[in-house]
Amino acid sequence: MLYELWILAISSLVAATCGIVGTFLVLRRIAMVADAISHTVLLGIVGAFLVSQTLEGPLMLIGAAVVGLATTYFIQVLDNAGVPSDAAIGVVFTSLFSVGVILVSLYARDVHLDVDHVLMGDISFAPFHTIEWNGIPMGPQAFWVILAVFIIDLALILLLYKEFKITSFDPALAAALGIPVTLLHYLLMTMVSITAVASFDAVGAILVVALLIVPPATAYLLTEKLSRMIIVSALTGVVAAITGYYTAKYLNVSIAGCIASAAGVLFLIAFLFSPSQGILLRGRQRKKAAAPASS
Repeated sequence: MLYELWILAISSLVAATCGIVGTFLVLRRIAMVADAISHTVLLGIVGAFLVSQTLEGPLMLIGAAVVGLATTYFIQVLDNAGVPSDAAIGVVFTSLFSVGVILVSLYARDVHLDVDHVLMGDISFAPFHTIEWNGIPMGPQAFWVILAVFIIDLALILLLYKEFKITSFDPALAAALGIPVTLLHYLLMTMVSITAVASFDAVGAILVVALLIVPPATAYLLTEKLSRMIIVSALTGVVAAITGYYTAKYLNVSIAGCIASAAGVLFLIAFLFSPSQGILLRGRQRKKAAAPASS
């Protein structure tokens, strides 16, 4: 029972953390940058391991943050040079991720840092990697790491809420008001990088991408107010995590796969039945608008 509760707690916390950060990625229309960062930070993890010879400690997060920022910078450089945004993301994503894979193959083949683990993850093992404080068992390390990242992300969003809001909706106005648009952009990318690497060990890169994009996209269809969107995004991720876990348990299949699928189902429901933007509502509105003309 305790094992199951830890899995639910870790997956829900990952979903909520990704949801609040991913909201701003969706609003800024750079959601696929999350895909690039969540893969390229493998290079940062490998680099930190080669320097420290350990997978523990803050150096992992620092390495991931550095590579995440480098990913964003290179994408921006290519974009400014005239390369289409999607192509720029693809070039940087594949290049840096490939370098990370090569370094893993060369120098970390016998370490618990294989590509399949990074991509797919396995949350069923997370409760077994525990920590102690003064001899007192504190539970899984993944829970406390992700909880710390969640608190940091939430604190930054609350502290800079107005700035993030203005730069997300109208960066030109933000620049005119003297708000450091570029600095906030790179701060957000740092938050995405740290969130991604903190979630890797538990859920893998693929689920991180799903939780960074799908719950915020669902929330985008359900509300037009930013504060509500952040809350709905986090709650949608938590519901997907819980539903996905029990579905995986019932079917005896991948937990990460079921959580991502549950998030997709929730998005589909919002896409069809959203009271403001649902496709069914729009269909009814078009029929009503066409009815007088046809008569």
